[in-house]
Amino acid sequence: MLKTAILAIVVVIFVAVLAFAAYVRLSPTDVARFHVAPAATEPTDMTGENSFTAARFITTAPQGMLQAFVTLSETRDDTTLVAGSVAENLLTFETRSRLMGYPDYTTVTVTDDAEPLLVIHAQSRFGKSDMGVNQARVRDWLSLMGNLVVPLS
Repeated sequence: MLKTAILAIVVVIFVAVLAFAAYVRLSPTDVARFHVAPAATEPTDMTGENSFTAARFITTAPQGMLQAFVTLSETRDDTTLVAGSVAENLLTFETRSRLMGYPDYTTVTVTDDAEPLLVIHAQSRFGKSDMGVNQARVRDWLSLMGNLVVPLS
């Protein structure tokens, strides 16, 4: 009888985990919620609850900078451009975690100021903590941009 109860509990937990995984992978996303231009007025890094924002001066034309992000996304299996375009000056990418498929959204824009500023905002859709994955992704993407981006002093 105890073995049957334990087995029932294990089955219930397993089904709950599968249901949650299916919800995370299959639930529709209101992309408009994430496709909003991030704002910054100077180079900076800002950490928020389940998000990270970085702003950097750039050494290339704004359209070239944004095209570099589109090209980068095309080389990654886990990242897809879900909204925006270079012409719109606003790109939003969805990146899914490998195991559970958690979606994170990264929005990229370049300000129209005299000295253009690249602004990247990455945030998780689910949860209260992203365990630093958004910050790590943004920093990785910035490093991959090489000399197109001026390092934060």
